[in-house]
Amino acid sequence: MRKTILASTAAIGLAALSVTALNAQGAPEAEMDTSAITSGSYSTDPAHTLVGWRLDHLGFNDYFGIYGDITGTLELDTENLANSSVDVTIPLATPTVASAGLRDHLLRDGADGAAPDFFGSDPAPARFVSTAVHQTGDTTAHIMGDLTFNGVTKPVTIQAELAGMGTNMMSQKETVGFHGTTTINRSEWNLGWGIPFGLGDEVELDITVAFEKN
Repeated sequence: MRKTILASTAAIGLAALSVTALNAQGAPEAEMDTSAITSGSYSTDPAHTLVGWRLDHLGFNDYFGIYGDITGTLELDTENLANSSVDVTIPLATPTVASAGLRDHLLRDGADGAAPDFFGSDPAPARFVSTAVHQTGDTTAHIMGDLTFNGVTKPVTIQAELAGMGTNMMSQKETVGFHGTTTINRSEWNLGWGIPFGLGDEVELDITVAFEKN
């Protein structure tokens, strides 16, 4: 499955699993004790919450980038995860990519009043608002919700996994981290430029998020 990721969306809480030395040696991964996590309202740590995107470049290789400074909230019910919800906003106007030319293209207005190829110079942020949370394991869940960007709202499902929990030694705040993935077709959000000549349509979103308790 070719990968791509657009700016958007995404949301929702999630963070990459750490690998211990024992795991590297092939030992079984230790189970996390989730009993210490408490219900309540959480907010993202914007400096440590990211959405990565990956795009098939003309069938030759992949290109990828990152969005940061992501804000949002998590309402967590540890007794009944289905009562939990997330609402996350991603600033599309500040992509991080290796090529200045690509960044300029993502934010370039269309010529002579035409629609831009991608987002244009002043894109509204992307927003993901959950509509349901289905627990699939002790530390995993499917988060269904509506992803809005470029003036279009479509349902997406994020496969989420708990990555860690505890007290952040820097902020001294109770923190939970998650990692999540989903794949979208950018053409469904009216961002189909380049598809006819081989630029990928599928966008794979890789989400890592830290939520701090309010």
